[in-house]
Amino acid sequence: MNTPVLYPRQIESRIAEALEDTPVVLLAGPRQAGKTTLVRQLATGGRRYLTLDDELTFLSAREDPVGMIRSLDRAVIDEIQRAPQLLLAIKKSVDEDRRPGRFLLTGSANLMTLPTVADSLAGRMETLSLLPLSQSEIEGHAANWLDAAYAGCLLEPGEPTFGGDLVDRVLRGGYPEAVARPTSRRRVTWARQYLDALIQRDVRDLSGIEKLDQLPRFLRALAQTAGQMCNYTQLGGQVGLDGKTAARYIGVFEQMYLLERIDVWARDRLNRVVKTPKLQFIDSGLLASLLDLTADEIQRDRARFGKVLETFVFGELLKHGTSADGDYRLMYYRDADKYEVDVIVENAAGQLVGVEVKAAATVNGNDLRGLRKLATLAGEQFRLGVLLYDGAETLPLGDGIWAAPLSTLWGN
Repeated sequence: MNTPVLYPRQIESRIAEALEDTPVVLLAGPRQAGKTTLVRQLATGGRRYLTLDDELTFLSAREDPVGMIRSLDRAVIDEIQRAPQLLLAIKKSVDEDRRPGRFLLTGSANLMTLPTVADSLAGRMETLSLLPLSQSEIEGHAANWLDAAYAGCLLEPGEPTFGGDLVDRVLRGGYPEAVARPTSRRRVTWARQYLDALIQRDVRDLSGIEKLDQLPRFLRALAQTAGQMCNYTQLGGQVGLDGKTAARYIGVFEQMYLLERIDVWARDRLNRVVKTPKLQFIDSGLLASLLDLTADEIQRDRARFGKVLETFVFGELLKHGTSADGDYRLMYYRDADKYEVDVIVENAAGQLVGVEVKAAATVNGNDLRGLRKLATLAGEQFRLGVLLYDGAETLPLGDGIWAAPLSTLWGN
């Protein structure tokens, strides 16, 4: 039997820091991203481990949450979203005993969208995110692309990855179980079973939606619009849903960390900017499985690869943001004149890094029009523009804009 690879997770030091000065730490992220593996390693020094996936533990949490928490001094509680009533009991416990590091929680749904959490644990809890593996973690590299970009430099490319190797990396995605599987066929099988289980179990737990038959079709419809501006009424109409229901279902998928709505970057004086959010999936492997996209299909039709590659880059930047020294927000730009930038990163000071993604090895002047427009609009706020492409050289293109290999995302 193969021993699973334990990848170094860049969030681990952040968890340790938070446990030193905060009573409750929540590690949130999608199922199967590696949260349980990580927190079990931290269940040491008298910290008891409990999982709400265990039926007896779940029953205790549901029937006597106060009694269950009262019996714990320091604990790891896995899958806390299954029994949110525990959170009020935890609040009561930490109000009586504010020692740091008492409770390390994990949640596979975005608990911060639940009013009980926001109200009960404000000021008592720090939330950290664990997303699927970044390519840096898979390669064992610790450098952070976002921090480096804001320092005015780009990372040295990681392992040279072009053409078919890049396609394989993108189609594989970052879920540890998918990464471990030896063939694309086995990875697709895992992805489909994962999505089925998520819809059948977590959606019902989270939202009380009983008619689940529309959700797989709706998720596939969303996959077709990945990286595009979202019109809820139009999307819902494809599977017989009204706009309001479609928006609610998208909210549920967001809670489960399958996708995110990305806001447009705008300044007040940009009256012509398009204000519609864009939908972006978090894992390129799951998106590819929803699109039935294979390496052979990409060879026949390279155009289909572009949007999945953009998803891959967005996911990598999102993962770097969870462990970066800086505080970053991801957006996009598109205006009425069809100038666009795939990803815009904004730091706390309002400085911008624009990222454009190209699934080809050649770059031409037309590829830079969005970044150049952004540089003009942003003025002194513009820090750097980067065109990530399927090549090997990092080269300046003037006006603070660079062409850089996609493999700088997992570079040193």
